[in-house]
Amino acid sequence: MRIAVNTRFLLEDYLEGYGNFLYETFSRITKSYPEHEFIFIFDRPYHQRFLFGKNVIPVVAGPPARHPLLWKWWYDVKVPAVLRTYKADVFVSCDGFCSLRTKVPQCLVVHDLAFLHHPAHIKKTHLLFYKKYTPAFLGKAKAIATVSEFSRRDIMSRYKITSGNIDVVYNGVKEVYRPVTGEVRESVKLKYTGGREYFVYAGAIHPRKNLVNLLKAFSVFKKRQQSNMKLLLAGRLAWKYESFVENLKSYKYRNDVVMTGYVEEQELSKIIGSAYAMVYPSLLEGFGVPVLEAMKCDVPVLTSAGSAMQEITKDAALYADPESYTGIADKMMLLYKDENRRKELILAGRQIAAQYTWQKTAELLWQSIEKACLSRK
Repeated sequence: MRIAVNTRFLLEDYLEGYGNFLYETFSRITKSYPEHEFIFIFDRPYHQRFLFGKNVIPVVAGPPARHPLLWKWWYDVKVPAVLRTYKADVFVSCDGFCSLRTKVPQCLVVHDLAFLHHPAHIKKTHLLFYKKYTPAFLGKAKAIATVSEFSRRDIMSRYKITSGNIDVVYNGVKEVYRPVTGEVRESVKLKYTGGREYFVYAGAIHPRKNLVNLLKAFSVFKKRQQSNMKLLLAGRLAWKYESFVENLKSYKYRNDVVMTGYVEEQELSKIIGSAYAMVYPSLLEGFGVPVLEAMKCDVPVLTSAGSAMQEITKDAALYADPESYTGIADKMMLLYKDENRRKELILAGRQIAAQYTWQKTAELLWQSIEKACLSRK
């Protein structure tokens, strides 16, 4: 079988989100099925480390698809041309987009429908593209996968797709995330917070991540507890970050907030593993990988109620309404004051995180790919 894969998010200096999903699944799938050929379709020059085996054939089909007009050109002109040239049996796309101009069966992974829930958090041109073409993509795909039951129900509700047509392919947690030693913890705290304990948020600085409410909650926490606790925000500056950074300049506790910017994963795992607790108040996630990364590091988690995180982490985390900064603050104080509860969460989180591995994810995705292939017969 010849499997073509959209690998435009495998970027050497920017491997997040879709890129991580691609890397972790296809580095395993290509090795597990050496009898099959994999056509990796890039939209720009690629790094050799993304060629996972001799059964991977790289193809560069430019120009880089960086905005809606080029998305349309890339998926509907460039991709079909590659599929014809290499006589692909199936096309796999893990970013929610597929080609509307090919007869090759397609396996589509849709991580979430955040653009429908929080349209103000996405560029207007991107929003129009998503709204116009997502129904067509879902209708075109022969197999659809998503990363949680929460997202599956959302897709079913919004687009009237039956449950049997959507597979749940949960994310995994990388092995780099593990408990750190006391020596590492003290070294990390000294480096970033002057030796002080800290709450950590890991992810992009983006409106959907609800960081303004996190700052408000941290203010309440500081006023009530009179603590020297810090808040460390570990992640790159994403879309609409300017207003957040500007607000931070006049924030009362700005000297207690540390922004690291983008950090490499080895360093990020140490930052998370050295934290007092993870606070992840995102308004909506299809899965919420950082909460499991924290649990894998034996770090207790406070996250959002009513989203995929509650499905994933069950009773191993504390939950707060993400719209209520006082509610978030209350749970931060509970973590700070109740050491027994904190230890209970660490133990429960360890068991939950162990259930999610990238090998399982790869196996589930392979089943969806096979489903798309069978549609040819």
